[in-house]
Amino acid sequence: MTLPADAVPHVAFSDLETADLQVDALYAGGTSGNSGDDPMSKLIKGIGNQGGFRYAGSPTNRTVKLAVLYTSGGEVDWPDYLDVQTGTFTYYGDNRKPGQGLHETPRSGNVLLRDAFAASHETPADRAKVPPFLLFEKAARTGRSVLFRGLLAPGGPTMTSDDELAAIWRATAGKRFQNYRAHFTVLDTDRIPRSWIQYVLAGGDPLAGECPEVWRTWVESRVYRPLLAPATTTIRSKTDQLPEDITGVAMLEEIRGYFRGREHDFEACAVAIWRLIAPSTGAVDVTRPSRDGGRDAVGTYVLGPVANRIAIDFALEAKCYAPDNSVGVREVSRLISRIRHRNFGVLVTTSFFNKQVQDEVHEDGHPIALVCGRDIIDALRQQGRTTVSSVRQWLKQSFPQS
Repeated sequence: MTLPADAVPHVAFSDLETADLQVDALYAGGTSGNSGDDPMSKLIKGIGNQGGFRYAGSPTNRTVKLAVLYTSGGEVDWPDYLDVQTGTFTYYGDNRKPGQGLHETPRSGNVLLRDAFAASHETPADRAKVPPFLLFEKAARTGRSVLFRGLLAPGGPTMTSDDELAAIWRATAGKRFQNYRAHFTVLDTDRIPRSWIQYVLAGGDPLAGECPEVWRTWVESRVYRPLLAPATTTIRSKTDQLPEDITGVAMLEEIRGYFRGREHDFEACAVAIWRLIAPSTGAVDVTRPSRDGGRDAVGTYVLGPVANRIAIDFALEAKCYAPDNSVGVREVSRLISRIRHRNFGVLVTTSFFNKQVQDEVHEDGHPIALVCGRDIIDALRQQGRTTVSSVRQWLKQSFPQS
C-alpha cells in the first residue's frame, strides 16, 4: 500500500543525515542519476544502498546492530504486504531462485530472519540481541525516494511460531527451492529519534537513550503493541478493484476463461477464495443452481476457543463477470434479502462493484464483504499462486470439469 506523494510529509535529500524517522514520511532521493542518490545510506550510515536486507554488522557472526527491510512492492512473485489496519507486515526472504540453500544467500538475509525469530522466543537477554528492524518502502513515481513505514518486531501477538516464520516451497522452470515467509508487527510509535539510531549504530545498548518504549516492552516481555489504523469508509474506483499489472490481469482472465459457459460452477471457486481470505470459515454448503442461473452457498464462520466454538452463519454469492461488467444494486439487493438477523453476506466477483453498491452497503450498514477481482488476485498471490500457469493448475485440480 503506497501513499500518494502529496499526502505525506517530505524530508529533503540535504536533510537526511540529521532527520528523525517519522511514520509515513517521504525521504527524498538525490538527483545525480547514480547510486549516490539512494536516501537510506544517508539516513542510516553503514547499511549499504542495495537489496531488500540492509544492515550494520554481520548476520553470520550475529553482530547486526540495526536492520532495514526494503520493499519495492513490485515483485508479484514475492508479494510483501503491509496490513495497516492490523499492523502486520509480511516479508519474503532473499532466496528467490533455485541453485542455493535456504540460508546460503549472498546477503545472508535468511540467516538474519532465522536467528531473529528464534531469539524472539527466548529470554529478554536473547531478545535484546535482536536488531531493531526498520521498514522502508519505495515511493511511487518519485525516483529513489522512500517512505518510512515503521519499527518492526519479529512475530505477532496472535501468531504461532509456525505462522511467524515459515520455509515455503516455490518452483522456477521446474526446479524447486525454499524461501522464508516472515510476519512482523509494526510497533505503535510514530517517530524514531535520530539520536537513538546513532547510539545503536555506535554499539550502545538498544534499550538505553531514547529507545522507543514499545521496543523496550517487546524486548523485556515480548508484549506487542501494534500500530493499528482502522480504515475509514472508502469507495474504491474500478481501477482500484482490478489488477493493474499484466500478470494479475492474465491470472484473473484465466479464472474467467476456465468457467466461461458454466459460470454457475464458479461458486465453488468463490468459496475457496473466501477461505483464503477468511481462514476460520467452517463448513460451506454449495446449493444447486437457482432459476436465474446463479448459485448460492451458505456456511459458517467459526470463532472462539476450540473447546467452546461459536459459529456465525453467512450467505455467499459469486459473479463470474467480465472486467467491464460491474456488480450492481440488483445483485447485492438479492444477497441482502437472504441475510438473516445476526448473519452476514459475502459477494465474490471477478469484476468490480459500482459506486452505488458500495455507497448503499456502507451507508446502510449492511454486513456484507465485497470481494473484487484485485482481492482475488491478492489472495492467490499470498498463497504462492503468482503465475497464470499456477492458477491454471489450481483450477484444474480443485474444480475439475465434469
